[in-house]
Amino acid sequence: MKNIFTLSKPPKPWGSRRKSQHRSPFFILSITIFTFLLLFIAYNHIPESLLSLSSKTLDPKFSQCHTTKAISPDKKFFLYAPHSGFSNQLGEFKNAILMAGILNRTLIVPPVLDHHAVALGSCPKFRVQSPNQMRISVWDHAIELLRSGRYVSMADIIDISSLVSSSMVKVLDFRRFASLWCGLDVDLACLISLNTQPSLLDRLRQCVSMLSGLNGNVDGCFFAVDDDCRTTVWTYQSGDEDGVLDPFQPDEQLKKKKKVSYVRRRRDVYKALGPGSKADSATILAFGTLFTAPYKGSQLYIDINAAPRDQRIQSLIEKIEFIPFVPEILSAGKKYAFETIKAPFLCAQLRLLDGQFKNHWKATFLRLKEKFDSLRQKGPQPINIFVMTDLPVTNWTGNYLGDLVKDKDSFKLYFLREEDELLAQTAQKLATAGHGLRYGVTGMEKPCPQRFSDVLLFIEQTVCSCATVGFVGTAGSTLAESIELMRKFDIEGKYFGWCLVREISCLSLTVKGQLDSLALKFCLGEKVRF
Repeated sequence: MKNIFTLSKPPKPWGSRRKSQHRSPFFILSITIFTFLLLFIAYNHIPESLLSLSSKTLDPKFSQCHTTKAISPDKKFFLYAPHSGFSNQLGEFKNAILMAGILNRTLIVPPVLDHHAVALGSCPKFRVQSPNQMRISVWDHAIELLRSGRYVSMADIIDISSLVSSSMVKVLDFRRFASLWCGLDVDLACLISLNTQPSLLDRLRQCVSMLSGLNGNVDGCFFAVDDDCRTTVWTYQSGDEDGVLDPFQPDEQLKKKKKVSYVRRRRDVYKALGPGSKADSATILAFGTLFTAPYKGSQLYIDINAAPRDQRIQSLIEKIEFIPFVPEILSAGKKYAFETIKAPFLCAQLRLLDGQFKNHWKATFLRLKEKFDSLRQKGPQPINIFVMTDLPVTNWTGNYLGDLVKDKDSFKLYFLREEDELLAQTAQKLATAGHGLRYGVTGMEKPCPQRFSDVLLFIEQTVCSCATVGFVGTAGSTLAESIELMRKFDIEGKYFGWCLVREISCLSLTVKGQLDSLALKFCLGEKVRF
């Protein structure tokens, strides 16, 4: 299709050109009006978010870095762009804590994003959104969360208090950072909604747009890291030569079929972005995604598992292996397990609707059925089951979950609903606690009214971590991996032991054969005599 704005044909060869023809003033006027109308229509159909990110629409005063008396001149900040579901966001949050610690920067704590708000793509297929695109999407969504009054900080859900109190990491809530950085005369964290203040919303969009990197780097102010998983694997004190080729490279088929020409190199993050580098002089260092995962003998983006010559970072690596939920969420999960279920139970985490999982119902249900068949042979019935799934209860009819509901002699099912009072109570407690706003700039620690709505997922994970009979998760689900990690750390006593079984006798459960190996270790951890 031809470009609608191309109004003239390309010139013909010199030997074939005609003499110019006389055009009437009316014809020229008509063309001018027509062109103006096209431009007007096109302008009014450009999304507002894109217009707000255009350097031509930016107020000149936003082109320079803003500092206030509340932000110390020697402070340096670390930004990144999380994506996808909560488990992926949590993994990136851990990586951000690590990277900010290595580079000695204050981490700007992002919000919890809606599950499908921002997508990365596929690193193994070398088909991902660029860091600029990721940052634009994340900050646009963050402003939408502020606008609609649904903003929840990662630090409201994940307990980083021990990391901050031990000075392992410095953090600042994104809302408070944006308020200070953009020179706003209000604390964004104290606004329930931005809908009533359109001028403030526009100003925020203009200021935050610079954080996307769309307008380029600003010396001494802003540095955008545009190296992503297609070209870079970040390391730290790995012993490798800086810039050496990574073991995972695009294969010949991918190079030919998709015309991929990327070369992945392993780079030391401290050498590339630390002292002495151009990035180090910038007040803000902005990454795209920090997602990584093992793949073909390497990591997709970040490969930092040890710091042999840096004890501070080594301690940080060990500390962030597991970061628990805040106490209000842990208490809610434990309360449901001990006051509603009131008996040994198994947790079934079934991811059935999202991505690749919607095509593997048969394998998911088969694994669960095999576990149930084993339990039915060993112990009494009914078997108590806590179900954690993205499939609505109204759609359980006609599949294995529906069959479990009908078989009341063999199974007793438990599950949480959005309208349950426990969720409302927990949301209120989180709003009162305001964990995310406890860390920040001196003078801005005052409490602000908060609003929480979606806490179901977090409480469900905690309930599953308390399942003494066992846990069956969906293969390949990062959520299942998170629950397994919670169970591991609770069993080994590396945290508070929020699922300590007081009402249930480990001895009686063992005699009845209702404890799996994980629960048996849990009981032994309580020094129960058998």
